[in-house]
Amino acid sequence: MSASFESRRIFLKTLPAAPLVLPGLLSGKSPNGKLNHAVVGCDGQGWSDLNNIASHPNVHIAAICDVDTARMGKASAKFPQARKYQDWREMLDKEGDKIDSVQVAIPDHMHAPVAIAAMEQGKHIYCEKPLAHEVGEARAMAITAAKTGVVTQMGNQIQSSIEYRSGVMLIQQGIIGKIKQVHAWAGASFPRQGRPAGADPVPATLDWDKWLGVAPQRPFKNGIYHPFNWRAWQDFGTGPIGDFMCHIMDTPFKALELTAPITVKATSVPDDWATKPAWNNENWPASATYEYVFPGTRWTAGKNLPIYWYDGGKKPAREIAGFADQKRNLPGSGSLFIGEGGNLLLPHVGGPQLLPYSRNKGLKRPKLEGRSHYHSFVNACLGKDKTTSHFGFAAPLAEATLLGNIATRFHGQQLQWDAQKLAITNHTAANKMVSKVDRKFA
Repeated sequence: MSASFESRRIFLKTLPAAPLVLPGLLSGKSPNGKLNHAVVGCDGQGWSDLNNIASHPNVHIAAICDVDTARMGKASAKFPQARKYQDWREMLDKEGDKIDSVQVAIPDHMHAPVAIAAMEQGKHIYCEKPLAHEVGEARAMAITAAKTGVVTQMGNQIQSSIEYRSGVMLIQQGIIGKIKQVHAWAGASFPRQGRPAGADPVPATLDWDKWLGVAPQRPFKNGIYHPFNWRAWQDFGTGPIGDFMCHIMDTPFKALELTAPITVKATSVPDDWATKPAWNNENWPASATYEYVFPGTRWTAGKNLPIYWYDGGKKPAREIAGFADQKRNLPGSGSLFIGEGGNLLLPHVGGPQLLPYSRNKGLKRPKLEGRSHYHSFVNACLGKDKTTSHFGFAAPLAEATLLGNIATRFHGQQLQWDAQKLAITNHTAANKMVSKVDRKFA
């Protein structure tokens, strides 16, 4: 086992209480004006991230890594100069000063091990959402980023869209007054099933133990975990809320300057999931609803702000939006801000709309230039920009997201969260899930 990985495990086990919002260096500088970039996870979202980062004229793809060499094919063909690895630890050890930044686009349970090890070597990090698999890991990533001073960016790229940035600006301009509550939802759902019996032969291209990483030992089964179905499994993924909350709740966090919730409660889960241990001990529910309570800010109407999350096709009642036309419906995913002076609807990857819709006549929308989430990361690494989803911002958003998953396991019970102590203070069993100790990585 490499020293960098072992130090990560010790770090997580001994993580002290720390302030939730951490300062950090948001821009850096590469000495030669070229960013030598390495990739961990070459297909799926990793392929998308790689191409977007590589489209910057000052990026050189120096190394690529994937535990399944079959999934390296496209990246290897497009970037033949990139050195190839199947073990990210070997890549970090051998590349040393040859690389400046690392992209982490692999199953959620391995985000923190890779990112923390790379940051401890001084590498800038672009890491996919929801940043980590566990609350404690997200906090550890933020602390490590602040300690090392590297540039960081979470892969909630829609944050940089004109639509979401416009929503932030309109809310902070007071277009609907101070905010009384927020509703946010995602249509995403993932299949659920009991863990299958037996094992299948591991493909020759796949190092299954490296894929498992710090997760519990599980036998390989065709089509069950790898390459994409891992999202539904508690061992590896974070379910619908983990996949989408860091996208859709980004605007409320930005616009209202939120930090950490006071309480979180899973208010509903499917009856069949709740009553089947073979499911609820293995998979995340296909749908759920949650109620968060956050401390109020200068942008909110009350001392506290309730926020409601829905996923798996669930949505807020259309009456909450104040639709007068019974034919109107809420979009499949989005957020709804209830203000003292009206409502604002922000469809997922759609422009903000005032409710009732008649209020949009004559509305002066912000004139914003396009911005690439990926290129701003590269430019920040080169000392020419600042990232907006750096880990000082992204970790609190991720922590709130992952607290929702803990609440799911104890649905119907309100969990009290102390962000400074990194602890659920009213539920011992739930608190043990904040920072779990996983198996050692072979």
